Amino acid sequence: MRSGPGPPTLLKTTPLSSNGWRPRGGAGRSLGVPAGAPAPGQPHLILGRNRRRLPRALPASDPVPALYLHPRVQLDPRRHGRCCQSCPRARPALGCLVLASPPRAAATMFSCVKPYGDQSYSALKRACLRRKVLFEDPNFPATDDSLYYDGTPGSAVRWKRPKDICEDPRLFVDGISSHDLHQGQVGNCWFVAACSSLASRETLWQKVIPDWKEQEWNPEKPDAYAGIFHFHFWRFGEWVDVVIDDRLPTVNNQLIYCHSNSRNEFWCALVEKAYAKLAGCYQALDGGNTADALVDFTGGISEPIDLTESDFTNDETKRNQLFERVLKVHSRGGLISASIKAVTAADMEARLACGLVKGHAYAITDVRKVRLGHGLLAFFKSEKLDMIRLRNPWGEREWNGPWSDTSEEWQKVSKSEREKMGVTVQDDGEFWMTFEDVCQYFTDIIKCRLINTSYLSIHKTWEEAQLRGAWTRHEDPRQNRSGGCINHKDTFFQNPQYIFDVKKPEDEVLISIQQRPKQSTRREGKGENLAIGFDIYKVEENRQYRMHSLQHKAASSIYINSRSVFLRTDQPEGRYVIIPTTFEPGHTGEFLLRVFTDVPSNCRELCLDEPPRSCWSSLCGYPQQVTQVHVLGAACLKDSPTGANSYVIIKCEGDKVRSAVQKGTSSPKYNVKGIFYRKKPGQPITIQIWNHRVLKDEFLGQVHLKADPDDLQALHTLHLQDRNSRQPSDLPGTVAVHVLSSASLTAV
Repeated sequence: MRSGPGPPTLLKTTPLSSNGWRPRGGAGRSLGVPAGAPAPGQPHLILGRNRRRLPRALPASDPVPALYLHPRVQLDPRRHGRCCQSCPRARPALGCLVLASPPRAAATMFSCVKPYGDQSYSALKRACLRRKVLFEDPNFPATDDSLYYDGTPGSAVRWKRPKDICEDPRLFVDGISSHDLHQGQVGNCWFVAACSSLASRETLWQKVIPDWKEQEWNPEKPDAYAGIFHFHFWRFGEWVDVVIDDRLPTVNNQLIYCHSNSRNEFWCALVEKAYAKLAGCYQALDGGNTADALVDFTGGISEPIDLTESDFTNDETKRNQLFERVLKVHSRGGLISASIKAVTAADMEARLACGLVKGHAYAITDVRKVRLGHGLLAFFKSEKLDMIRLRNPWGEREWNGPWSDTSEEWQKVSKSEREKMGVTVQDDGEFWMTFEDVCQYFTDIIKCRLINTSYLSIHKTWEEAQLRGAWTRHEDPRQNRSGGCINHKDTFFQNPQYIFDVKKPEDEVLISIQQRPKQSTRREGKGENLAIGFDIYKVEENRQYRMHSLQHKAASSIYINSRSVFLRTDQPEGRYVIIPTTFEPGHTGEFLLRVFTDVPSNCRELCLDEPPRSCWSSLCGYPQQVTQVHVLGAACLKDSPTGANSYVIIKCEGDKVRSAVQKGTSSPKYNVKGIFYRKKPGQPITIQIWNHRVLKDEFLGQVHLKADPDDLQALHTLHLQDRNSRQPSDLPGTVAVHVLSSASLTAV
């Protein structure tokens, strides 16, 4: 999880044990960062596993850390999974392409699935059945390379098929449940927590596990089994079909990674293997981000919430609003998880006195308002309690505070209500908490929202724009697209730029940027994420070319070395430019930009720096000057009983920009900008103010601007005049205008 500053974290690389296994604990390799703090208001960076801000200097008594980060550079807190050494579970163990919006019908969202690695499940299965052999996946072989990208797991590991592990193997035993999963000897509680959430949503898991009835073992038709399975995941803007064989790593005939309660149930182990294939190997799943797995299972948008930032524990109003948002996501089929930040390596998966575990991901499996009381009295009483059900992927170690399994608080709830909630008194890893306690003890929640793009729905329908882009290096500044964040002002505007429109008076905008996932393999090593983020600027209403100077910043994300960054923001009507960047200049990679609005935003990339020259330029002329006109507002407009309903129009050489109507005021704030590439700089720019009426709009006055680049005065307050071309006379009111002109077309 991310958002905002936090305290320091020290990272060290965990050495391999003598038998070649890497115990769970420790962190990734060191990452260098430049010195020198950015100025106030500039982006800060979040890196690594834990989001903690480092002090400017370490106390003399402190050991020298393996990684010392810039005071404004932070660590990613959302990567969970590694156990501390004291944990009983820690034992030796192994250019831009614009894509069309997704289909409107939710049922067709999964219809277009691309074979991963050009492996066709149906073709491979037919070939195996024809040859009467069991499938062996050449792209993910049963070797050490599929287990580790670094080190060797030792000779104790044996790859076995389910039929060699148990009798009567099954994909599912008595259906599918969030209780099926247990974390193995790799630190991927984040993935197992996401699987637990997935198991509670039938419509979702049936899409991740396609044709599950056809894939199930059939004892009556043993010849129809080919040892091949396939699963669907959403990766980088498209659904992929991942094919695997059924060989699983074991030690002493026991599965060493994710496994089920039932020895002969294998769905979770097979899903984990397919996901490990996507990641490069099983070791690549050691420590990760629950949000990534939730998105990969759904194609949704993950929204992290930092519970420590907004004081949800003490502010009941904010807490209630947050609960309603969490309840809405859950009720509409979304997936949710929670965790507690680990401050140091020693804190990773350390158990607290309340029974919860730090640095560990929990699946949220239910969200509801619980009615208190018994009998008819409960129906007439309005007292309800906001409650959350969570599950520890370990299948043990539960919350022991109020409303835990054996807590006396359950006496306040009727037996029928308890049965409806599925309350059990056993250490199965699942437990209930009040939302107030969740906000007090947990530090982060991740909501994975399933974005509804279907018009055939009673819920809000979103319009999605999905675009692919890349950060690329080039010696020519005009072609370079890897300029780094705003800290690097000389190169910042060399980054890719995307424009979109908010067409309502105010609209909620969801923006996600995701970098292409990187595999971890022996050849390439560990796939490290770039530190990425984005800024949003409100620009001129008619902008068609790239930005070259700073404008009003409407919003900005954090910068984090996470696979994806998300921002939810409310913005007024107007045109905006998104600039996605890496934190440092010169870094390259592909990214996927997703923008969701209530009405179509016409989101697209800005590719040109200035108007293009053509064969007609010599005949029709080419712009000699660029002028930006910013009409701030007006004052003392012509009086009317209810005030003026005015709007402003900026005109220049046949192009014009119009503001929204400002109702009921004689001193409106327009805050509207236009940019004009002028072929005839000597021709003035006209600004007109009109009063909006039902039958015919009323002219309130106008002004003319020369907009000379040599004019050093940028802000002008001008009296309105009538439209008499010979002897214009003053009319009531003034207009405030900020003007910027330049002979360089790339100055604005």
